[in-house]
Amino acid sequence: MRLAVIIGSTRHGRFGPTLAHWLAEQAAKQFTVDLIDLAAADLPTTLLDTDDPTPAEVAVLAPRLAAAEAFAVVTPELNSGYPAPLKTALDWYYEEWHAKPVAIVSYGRESGGLLATAQLRQVFTELQAVTIRNTVTLPCYWEQFTADGDWPRPSAGYEAQAKLMLDQLVWWAQALRDARTKRPYQP
Repeated sequence: MRLAVIIGSTRHGRFGPTLAHWLAEQAAKQFTVDLIDLAAADLPTTLLDTDDPTPAEVAVLAPRLAAAEAFAVVTPELNSGYPAPLKTALDWYYEEWHAKPVAIVSYGRESGGLLATAQLRQVFTELQAVTIRNTVTLPCYWEQFTADGDWPRPSAGYEAQAKLMLDQLVWWAQALRDARTKRPYQP
C-alpha cells in the first residue's frame, strides 16, 4: 500500500522534515512511502477558477496524491492553527483525498499541535477523507532531542504512538481500498 507523508511546513529552519523522515522510516515497515515536501512542491498560493488551466506545479503533484491509498500529514501548530501552505495544498485537490484515511502528526508548544489537528479533521471531513483517531503529538518537541542532537530520545515513547497510529492507518487503508474497489466512491 502507498502512503503519502506530507510535510506541511515550508518555513526556514522547520522541524517538519526531521519528523517526516522519522515517520517515513516507521511507516516503511507497512507501506511504500512517498515523502511529499510542500516546500519543494511550490504550489501557487492563488487558486484559479475551474475553467482556468491547471498550473504545472499542481499537475505534477496530483498523480502522487491520487496514487496514495493513505496519507500522513506532518504539521506544526502556528498561532493555534496549521500553516497556510498546507491549506493551499488541501484546496488545490479534491478527488485525490476522497474515501482515503489520513493520519495527523503534529508538533508545537505545550499543546503539541492539537488545535491544528482539530482544524485539519474538519477540513478532511469536507474533502471526504477519513481521519483516524490516534495521532502522534509532540508538545515542546525541542526537549526530545538527545545531547548529540539525535531525535527522538529513546524515552520519548513516540515509536509506540506511531506504531498504534500506523496500525490503524493500515486497517483503514485496506478497508477503504476494498470498498472503493467493490463500489467506486461517489461524492
